[in-house]
Amino acid sequence: MKAISFKKMQGSGNDFILIDNRKGLVAHEEAPELARRLCKRCFGIGADGLILIEDSNKADFRWMFLNADGSIAEMCGNGGRCAARFAYIIGMCQKRLCFETLAGIIKAEVNEDRVKLQLTPPRDIRQDITIDVDGQRLKVDYADTGVPHVVVYTKDVEKEPVAELGRRIRYHEEFAPKGANVNFIEAKTESELKVRTYERGVEGETYACGTGAAASALMSWLKGLVNTPVDIVTSGGERLRVHLEKSDSKNMPDIYLEGKAILVYSGVTEEI
Repeated sequence: MKAISFKKMQGSGNDFILIDNRKGLVAHEEAPELARRLCKRCFGIGADGLILIEDSNKADFRWMFLNADGSIAEMCGNGGRCAARFAYIIGMCQKRLCFETLAGIIKAEVNEDRVKLQLTPPRDIRQDITIDVDGQRLKVDYADTGVPHVVVYTKDVEKEPVAELGRRIRYHEEFAPKGANVNFIEAKTESELKVRTYERGVEGETYACGTGAAASALMSWLKGLVNTPVDIVTSGGERLRVHLEKSDSKNMPDIYLEGKAILVYSGVTEEI
C-alpha cells in the first residue's frame, strides 16, 4: 500500500485533488488510473480532476492535470487558480508566480483566498458557426482559451438541457477530433453573464469552468453584449470575474480570470 498526502480544493464549485509530486510519488504512467479511482464520487475522494504539482526549470512549478476520466487536459482555469494557491500554501513560490502547462506558461497572483490568473492568448476564434444537431440548426461561437470551447447563446439558460444537448455538441463532427466544452450563456446585464457548462473529460455539467467563463466573456464581448470586466454567475451560484485588458496583439485582449480558490481539507489516501 502507498500512502499519498493530498489537499482537496475548489474554485466556484469546480473541485480538485492536488498532490505534491516533486519526489515522483505518482508515476506519470500510473496517473490516469489514479485519477479515475480518486475522482470517482462515492467510491473515492471525489473531484472533477487530479492535479500533480512538480518541479519546473521554466517556471515556479509545472503541473500534470487529469480530468476525472483520466484524460489529460491542456489547461483548466479554476484548476489553475487552485494550483497557484496550493503551491503558495506549501511554500513553493511567492504570491506572484508562474507555472508550466501544456497550454503554455501561466501567470497568477494569490491574494489570500482569491487568485487572479492570466490565461494563454485566445486562439482559433470562430463566430457564427451553424451546426445541425438532431435536425435542429444552431448558431454558435468557438474559441480556444487554453482548451476548446463552444459558446451557445440563450435567453433562458436555466431551461437548457445542458447534459443532453451539451453532449451532442461536444462530440459534433464540426469540433472533431478533440471535441470541445460547451457553454450555454445568458446575458443578464451589460456586465454579467449566467453560464452553465458541459465539460469534456467530466462528461457532464460542472458547477463552473474557468476557461469556459473566459471563452463566454470573450465571445460575448466581441459581440457587444457585455463590457469588461465581466461577472460570471456559475451553476454553483458563485461568481468569477473575467478581465479583458489591452494586449500587444492587435486583435485579441489579454484574459484574466479572478475568483476564490478554497482549501476544503487535507488528507491521506492509500492506493495499491
